[in-house]
Amino acid sequence: MFNIFKSKPKAARPIFAPLISDMHCHLLPRVDDGSKSEEESVTCLRVMKAAGFESVFFTPHYTIPRFPNEEQDILNRFSDLKLDIAAHGGYDGPQLLGIAGEYRVDPGFNDRIQQQKFLLVGGKYLLMEFSLHQQVMGLDQVLFDLQMKNYDIILAHPERYPYYSSSSHVLQHFKDMGVFFQINILSLSGFYGEGPRRKAFEMIENGWVEFLGTDMHNTLYAQALIDATHDRKIEKVIEKHTFMNRLLTHPEEANEKKF
Repeated sequence: MFNIFKSKPKAARPIFAPLISDMHCHLLPRVDDGSKSEEESVTCLRVMKAAGFESVFFTPHYTIPRFPNEEQDILNRFSDLKLDIAAHGGYDGPQLLGIAGEYRVDPGFNDRIQQQKFLLVGGKYLLMEFSLHQQVMGLDQVLFDLQMKNYDIILAHPERYPYYSSSSHVLQHFKDMGVFFQINILSLSGFYGEGPRRKAFEMIENGWVEFLGTDMHNTLYAQALIDATHDRKIEKVIEKHTFMNRLLTHPEEANEKKF
């Protein structure tokens, strides 16, 4: 396996071992804006293992019209990747625990709710995202419709939505409705800027955050994750707080049976 990094990176420290599992990444090759090859995926996965993750869920984007992915195709690609990795031997990354999705609330989202076309994290959690640029209207109805169909909802990276503050009454309303929050680990390191970094720490201190995710896309993110393992402030967050990632330890057979 070739080294994609331009220079030899410093070694990652396994500070994320208490999380056990990463539940948000884009390392299924060539399906969205994440990894572009099997080699890049394996390189990133090895970094994740060195950072302490024992298992990982892939969560490719489902966004119309940019990433009009279909669940069965994604399941097939995930199976092919696992077979390809096994065939080459020598894999030393985290266990590929399952395939899910990061679903954008877009013009096709209501159809997905009606058809219940979702790949779930651990066969249980629906990972949902909003536009990073424009606030979505009518979210109360969307959340209500999902909950009426018994979905447990995780909102991906609320710290990255510029129209919400860390103490937004809208976010508080989501929490009151039982929505779980997932913060990007790299937000804590300032990878996305000072605003998301500050909000991420504040949301964690508010007790609003149940999950952490790498949101790993490529080797640029992998290098940033290595750097994050040397950030004492991030390490203190992992030591002080307990997150629900550790509960995601079983493959989600429900996804394969459904599609």
